[in-house]
Amino acid sequence: MAAAKSTPTDSLSFCLAQLTAAAGEGLGGGKDTATNETPLGRALLALRTRHVKAAGGIERFRARGGLRPLLALLRRAAAAGPAPSQAGAGSAPSSVESAASSGPSPSPGSAPSAASPATPAPPARLRKTLDLAISILANCCTEGACRAEVRRLGGILPLVTILQCVKTDSIQNRTARALGNLAMEPESCGDIHSAGAVPLLVESLTACQDSQCRQSVVRALRNLADSPQHRLALAQQGAVRPLAELLAAAPDPALTLALVRALLELSRGCSRACAEQLSLGGGLGPLVGLASHPKRAVREATILILANLCAQGLVRPALGNAGGVEVLLGELRRRRGLNGASPASQQPLVRAVCLLCREAINRARLRDAGGLELLMGLLRDPRASAWHPRVVAALVGFLYDTGALGRLQALGLVPLLAGQLCGEAGDEEEEGREAASWDFPEERTPERAEAGSFRSLQSWLISEGYAAGPGDISPDWSPECCPPPPEPADLTSPTSLRTPRAVRPPGRSPTASAAEEPWGREGPALLLLSRFSQAPDPSGALVTGPALCGLLAYVTGAPGPPSPRALRILARLTCNPACLEAFVRSYGAALLRAWLVLGVAPDDWPALRSRQARRSQHQHRELGEMLLQNLTVQAESPFGVGALTHLLLSGSPEDRVACALTLPFICRKPSLWRRLLLDQGGLRLLLSALTRPAPHPLFLFFAADSLSCLQGLVSPTGSPAFLPAIPLDLDAPSPCLYEPLLGPAPVPAPDLHFLLDSGLRLPAQRAASATASPFFRALLAGSFAEAQMDLVPLRGLSPSAAWPILHHLHGCRGCGAALGPVPPPGQPLLGSEAEEALEAAGRFLLPGLEEELEEAVGRIHLGPQGGPESVGEVFRLGRPRLAAHCARWTLGPEQCPRKRALALVGLVEAAGEEAGPLTEALLAVVMGVESGGKGPSLDC
Repeated sequence: MAAAKSTPTDSLSFCLAQLTAAAGEGLGGGKDTATNETPLGRALLALRTRHVKAAGGIERFRARGGLRPLLALLRRAAAAGPAPSQAGAGSAPSSVESAASSGPSPSPGSAPSAASPATPAPPARLRKTLDLAISILANCCTEGACRAEVRRLGGILPLVTILQCVKTDSIQNRTARALGNLAMEPESCGDIHSAGAVPLLVESLTACQDSQCRQSVVRALRNLADSPQHRLALAQQGAVRPLAELLAAAPDPALTLALVRALLELSRGCSRACAEQLSLGGGLGPLVGLASHPKRAVREATILILANLCAQGLVRPALGNAGGVEVLLGELRRRRGLNGASPASQQPLVRAVCLLCREAINRARLRDAGGLELLMGLLRDPRASAWHPRVVAALVGFLYDTGALGRLQALGLVPLLAGQLCGEAGDEEEEGREAASWDFPEERTPERAEAGSFRSLQSWLISEGYAAGPGDISPDWSPECCPPPPEPADLTSPTSLRTPRAVRPPGRSPTASAAEEPWGREGPALLLLSRFSQAPDPSGALVTGPALCGLLAYVTGAPGPPSPRALRILARLTCNPACLEAFVRSYGAALLRAWLVLGVAPDDWPALRSRQARRSQHQHRELGEMLLQNLTVQAESPFGVGALTHLLLSGSPEDRVACALTLPFICRKPSLWRRLLLDQGGLRLLLSALTRPAPHPLFLFFAADSLSCLQGLVSPTGSPAFLPAIPLDLDAPSPCLYEPLLGPAPVPAPDLHFLLDSGLRLPAQRAASATASPFFRALLAGSFAEAQMDLVPLRGLSPSAAWPILHHLHGCRGCGAALGPVPPPGQPLLGSEAEEALEAAGRFLLPGLEEELEEAVGRIHLGPQGGPESVGEVFRLGRPRLAAHCARWTLGPEQCPRKRALALVGLVEAAGEEAGPLTEALLAVVMGVESGGKGPSLDC
């Protein structure tokens, strides 16, 4: 087969030579253009269809210097002036021109020339040359190196000039495509804006009828929107409205995709001009309709456009009327339902839904569409913690929607709000002034001629309490920048507070005078909690463990002074009689005392966490005492007495225990607490609950504090509980009467020896031993065989345990021998020699020795060197007098609340299921009586 005949255009060098020659001669020079047309046209066609499209062809074309003559050719065409545009804007191209520009990449066989019987007119030849040259340039600009060189060679301005002069669809299409490719570089994008290409592209978009040309223009506008400044410039030059109008005209699918992609870029950080043009162009309805488009790219881009538009308050009502609320909620719900959906894909939708809550009409739609449940789901999701402040601020819009508030309360909003008070701030950006609610559009009127509507609004603001007088409001006032109406001042508030009238945006701290209330990130949550607290009976929502913990954590842990609104919420709750039973059932009163008065937070128990020193502990104590006083007023009122009596006598077992525990904190009338706690068994009920499963994490801490308070009520002038462990006469040891028997020449000589299991022989006097104990009297002076023996065995007794017994038998009292078998603090007493000595003293009928050993144990383990962990060890010995001593040590008023509670924990663990001894010991101490007869000499 014969090889295909090669042509000169197969050579890149030949094509570049023709291009260079044409660039030097010009398109309208003195030479005969007929002789140069065919070689140039064929060269351009070969460059576009073969050389540039080949693998690596664009790079070879650039490396061989092809861009410079190509741009020179375009520059000469642009310098030819408006002559090429005489055909008129939008005129149909000639047949030859159509043949050369039938598509973005015509086939090689469509080269113009031969089919035309006559030489075309110069405008047609120019349009054909431009068509091919710009197509080559647009293809080359798909690579970054070519884009950089085109910009360096100044190729942008000729393209803009051609766009202005030649109003042919094919040339406009290719010029827009070249500019769109160049705009992919930030530097070139700025140059295109500076060259004034945007108005020309907008004009081309409205004038041309070809779908391909429109797609190229739309793509160029999209690429030119590469920064906030450029997006704003495009919107201000009217680039958005034509796009919206085209979208409303239901174009073909390809153009639809191009339009939504362009609108997506233009609506990022949506400006007011962009939103206005899109709305005026009728694009809202079509966008909402496209949200259900079968093509995923169109659908997702449309939804993001709707989300971006929500940043402008002026368009949100119209967007809601078009169905945007339901669309955005449905999409957010769908994305949250996807297991693999990342939080980043939900962020713009969350922001949009929260912004939609700023207008009443959209709030109603959102509520009816299940948006409240969706927002609550976001608040519960720890993965969405960065959006929680935004969601809470959005819920403030429902502040006066009673139905929505009831639904939010039922969904559990209050504990979530309380948890938000001390949460970390999210990374959300602050909204601008243009995102403010459009329910109150801005009015800018000269001061000398205020509009009537502004005067009406001014009167309403003054009547509702937003402002004190006309001077507090300017014509630029907006409710988004104004705090809510002042709440009624509570007489029980610890400080004199008032609601400021300062203008401040939500989420920002005021920078004005110190008389203003702080408005930090916790402001929206506190505002909602305050609204809930104003209900007739807010106990079900606010007087709960999580809600109270959140409020108290904020009050005590805020980095600066807490908001007075939080203090008013607490005061309002404690002054409401409907909340009294809830404070009792939830251990709220005990929590107020522990956290504010004693300074022990739940996370400080049982182990103390490291934290910064509280600088306002004195103020916290005053606040706690004030709140408890409020509860005392409610409890001692006729209503409170009836409620507490009913709760103690007829409540559930858990409620009865909670009532008994709380009464010492909120009852000061002796007749009331004596009747409820002593006469009607409240105290025994509380004591019997100590060994059962704890109904509250801090139950034992609360119980220790409650018993200590009750002891103070029963014996207000009682002696301190931190008693000496032994009598004062033991501080100076008395002479030892047994020691003379131990020397090498004992005086008097022993007439008896006791033999221990270890083989140790201990000397003794028979007469002294027989008179010290009935046991030894019968053993040594009775009819037993031991009465005739000089070596009497003592079974089951170690030397350390026998030592204090021998001292006691010979009359030693307080010589220090009883301290010998007692181990130091920190070592167990069960199984120790001290326990053995106590058992032996009881077996040998030596009550005095038992008392002395118990005093020794108390001196060592419950003295200054002992700690709360020793209390349980001492109680485990099972000695009634030691149990009473442990109870006195635990409930002493001089004891630290933490040590007191830790000691009670040890007592409960030591008691196990046998609650009787512990109950009796604590009851005796609280009531100020001794248990088990005459107690050990532990009193001072």
